[in-house]
Amino acid sequence: MSTVISILHVFICLFIIGVVLLQSGKGAEMGATFGSGGSQSVFGASGGGNFMTKLTTAAAIIFMLTSLTLAYISGHNPGSSIMSGKTTAPKAAAPASPAAPASPTTPAPQPTK
Repeated sequence: MSTVISILHVFICLFIIGVVLLQSGKGAEMGATFGSGGSQSVFGASGGGNFMTKLTTAAAIIFMLTSLTLAYISGHNPGSSIMSGKTTAPKAAAPASPAAPASPTTPAPQPTK
């Protein structure tokens, strides 16, 4: 299931890139104002902006839905943990008790009165 959604996600991503690159920039209307030819001649004088905007919006919605679906599937798949087959580490041995101080070979000097 996640493979199909991943493939759809990649295709939608590439489609969004293509649609955005096909859209004309904000400065393209300036040339049409001074009579440089037919602006958006494929879709008519004003229909292209609305069509491309709706197409981009629909692709973005599908892209976000596939993103959320893939995140949900990834988070709720219990068999995908890298720690599922690991055993716990054995407990370390208790630290050894501190060694008793060594007895001096010469007796300590006694205070005189």
